[in-house]
Amino acid sequence: MSFTKNTIGFVGIGVMGKSMAGHLRAAGHEVHVYTRTRSKAEALIAEGAIWEARVAGLAEKCDRIITMVGYPTDVEEVYFGPAGLIENAKAGTLLIDMTTSRPDLAVRIAQVAAAKGLETLDAPVSGGDIGAKNATLTIMVGGEAAAFEKAKPLFEVLGKTIRHQGGAGAGQHTKMANQIAIAGSLAGSVEAVTYARKAGLDPRLVLESIASGSAGSWQLANMVPRMLDGNFEPGFYIKHFLKDLRIALDAARTMGLTLPLLELAERLYDRLQEKGFGEQGTQALYLLYERGLVPPSGH
Repeated sequence: MSFTKNTIGFVGIGVMGKSMAGHLRAAGHEVHVYTRTRSKAEALIAEGAIWEARVAGLAEKCDRIITMVGYPTDVEEVYFGPAGLIENAKAGTLLIDMTTSRPDLAVRIAQVAAAKGLETLDAPVSGGDIGAKNATLTIMVGGEAAAFEKAKPLFEVLGKTIRHQGGAGAGQHTKMANQIAIAGSLAGSVEAVTYARKAGLDPRLVLESIASGSAGSWQLANMVPRMLDGNFEPGFYIKHFLKDLRIALDAARTMGLTLPLLELAERLYDRLQEKGFGEQGTQALYLLYERGLVPPSGH
């Protein structure tokens, strides 16, 4: 397959964005980067990425632009307004939002961008810091099929499981389903370890027994060892996971769904944030149980 070099803009050089932008540059693309804190991009700049001081400046130079920011409010700030991507990108530019954000915002971006002659995709990912570093992300994509085909070679640099889920917003809805599944699996893994400790068992030995059986999951295999090692560094921040759970709850309510497990997970992570753990990784849910901070049932 022939290689087509793109001029790619990457907005948001965080825990995952740094690795993702690096993979694209290493694959031979010209990568322009913008982030609010330039120091986060210094390693990429040293490797050959091009720094842009303004989102508008980046938009003017790139034919493919990927955004990987924190919150829906950040997405709105980057895409809209006189200094935003939509106003400053050249006609024909493909805008790809890989932030986990609101499905309705993805639809709005698609509609406003189309009126400016721009193509868009919402393409949130799963896999955390490990998936970003190893280029094994799962990428869930919403938008027009033609835009997806244009972006697919870039996605293949970043991930392994890449699926076009449907029209604008479909990628974000898929990611919400993903986050709901993670919330249940992670909470179950934490409670399993908490139970094993209280029963006087060696939790690492218990893990050896249950991880390869029907209880096995990615969360059990990857997050429980971090918990037991006392490693609560963020592969994915609690504050961002809480944001995702709230987006999922809002979307579910809009669709008339009642999801009690999701509601419970939101309460647990809200408690973590309240106790000052927002900058820790999602596996820090373990600390809520270890320190007796779990809110009473029904509250």
